[in-house]
Amino acid sequence: MEKILECKNLCKRFGKKEVLKDVSFTINEGDILAFIGPNGSGKTTTIKLILGLQKINSGEVIINNYNIKTDYLKAIERVGAIVENPDSYMYLTGWQNLKLIANCYENVKEETLKELVKYVGLEERIHDKVSKYSLGMRQRLGIAKALINSPNILILDEPTNGLDPEGIKDLRDLLKKLAADNIGILISSHNLAELESFCNKVCIIDAGKIIETSKVNEFKNNENRVIFKVSDTSNLPIKDACEVKKHSFVVNKEPSEVANIVRILVEHNIDIYEVKEDVLTLEEAFLKKTGGKNVKVNKK
Repeated sequence: MEKILECKNLCKRFGKKEVLKDVSFTINEGDILAFIGPNGSGKTTTIKLILGLQKINSGEVIINNYNIKTDYLKAIERVGAIVENPDSYMYLTGWQNLKLIANCYENVKEETLKELVKYVGLEERIHDKVSKYSLGMRQRLGIAKALINSPNILILDEPTNGLDPEGIKDLRDLLKKLAADNIGILISSHNLAELESFCNKVCIIDAGKIIETSKVNEFKNNENRVIFKVSDTSNLPIKDACEVKKHSFVVNKEPSEVANIVRILVEHNIDIYEVKEDVLTLEEAFLKKTGGKNVKVNKK
């Protein structure tokens, strides 16, 4: 997959206070990167630097091989973004709002707007006033507006804030569809349980520093902990087992070693009821990496 966004050693100061320190990560085509961290960790500041909304003190942002400092228009040309809540004119229809944004670009055809409306699932309500939309519908309209310039990267800051479960599901399905069409997505959110269901990469920022960037399944790896539920552990032949209880024990083993443990148990006439990997949730892994700092939802 082609690299479409690269942040290199980004630093940002407000006066004497350094709020970002050597922030680096990349996004490829089709990636959905969960950008997570406690309140005040630097998520929104990083997003504003990527979009050119704040000045970079040092470091680089490269978008589609263009440097945001030296080739801003080229770099930002194929970027779509929603920072916090998407703004719309509530007294206008969804279609009129789309037309207003389309007028900011050259040669956006009406057929393109109709395709976007269908893409985000607003065909039946696009000619209603936005004041009659649910928050989820307004979010989908915001994404349609962000897609007018045919971006290959979409940046979303807290897009699930205030959404009900149905609105979150609609947004999740839409983002999966965008990623399948090779659009790279950076999504900052406090809803870790929801991010876990559709993001393939995670980047943790804390106090302005990147703690870790990895694939979600690697990030949630719990030191290869495997739980065995068995008939009896009184004469357990596994010497390095831990957390041994009457009918269960835990080992820290690579998957290739688990099969050997199964064979040993069978040879010793110990019935095996269940073998499962002890995988952390995204929230549990986050708390472990950040020393127990909670992600708190912003109430705006």
